[in-house]
Amino acid sequence: MASCAAGQRRLLPLPDGDLIMAALDKLTLGTAPDSWGVWFPSDPHQVDWKQYLDEIGQAGYTHTELGPSGFMPQDPGQLRDELQARNLTLCGGTIFAGLHRGAEALDEAVEACRKESRLLTALGARHLVLLPEQYTDMHTGAATDSGDIDPEQWKNLTTGYDKLGRLLHEEFGVDLVFHPHADTHVDTQVRVERFLADTDPQYVNLCLDTGHISYCDGDNIAIIRRFPERILYVHLKQVDPAVRDRVRAEKLSLAEAVPLGVMVEPPHGEPAMPPLLDALAALDTDLYTVVEQDLYPVEPHVPLPIAARTAGYFAGCGLGPVRRWPY
Repeated sequence: MASCAAGQRRLLPLPDGDLIMAALDKLTLGTAPDSWGVWFPSDPHQVDWKQYLDEIGQAGYTHTELGPSGFMPQDPGQLRDELQARNLTLCGGTIFAGLHRGAEALDEAVEACRKESRLLTALGARHLVLLPEQYTDMHTGAATDSGDIDPEQWKNLTTGYDKLGRLLHEEFGVDLVFHPHADTHVDTQVRVERFLADTDPQYVNLCLDTGHISYCDGDNIAIIRRFPERILYVHLKQVDPAVRDRVRAEKLSLAEAVPLGVMVEPPHGEPAMPPLLDALAALDTDLYTVVEQDLYPVEPHVPLPIAARTAGYFAGCGLGPVRRWPY
């Protein structure tokens, strides 16, 4: 278990042997409804938006994502009032899209992303996290599609994201950041790197979810070093390797793995956070680093103490949770 040493700047080695002064204060800490077990707009096994927003500040955060579309108030004025009353800032939103299915799926995604982008930009945020559609049911884990993808579907996926990213950029000034995800067609490091190679960096970049990469045995730091210019947003998450091994041995879905505790709070899982944060700091660019620990389903009293310990851990790493960016 790797613990963080306090301090916000230190010398880091680059691949060519040079040293760079890494600025951890360029990494802005945030959280997401996922860390409170929120996977759906409304569900009896998760907290509501009022409890979530009330508890963010108690845990030590000032930045939040919207969570599943429809979870937060959809009226910009109401949402602005609710955030301001709690001294919170919006940093991004999330949408699932099954673009491998072709033109109809792209049309659906365009409509959903336009709606989400209007809400984001009304509150000064500019990152929209796009997740590929799962081929397992998020409630039951049952297969809903094939885990394989053919060349035509892959082309639909990559060209669809290019088109969607361009639309979001031109209409709203919003950055599309793609989120690799377990139980989808872009899960492993090989698939992530292929996706980045096959998409336009002007319009499609990466939300590096450290937990999903580790869940699929990928190397987060290798991705950062190979594609430094594509890392525009980060989800901080850790995986319990013992539970991951059980999931693999028993061929379990993500929906079955999460209640077993496959995602854990730091520093109890993989990847190790101090070297990961150093690699991100070495990019020397402003990044939102948003904590996500999948907890669904969860009792309502469980998330807050976990979130508070996690915020404290990252504060010890030197991440500043209170800096705000003007737009």
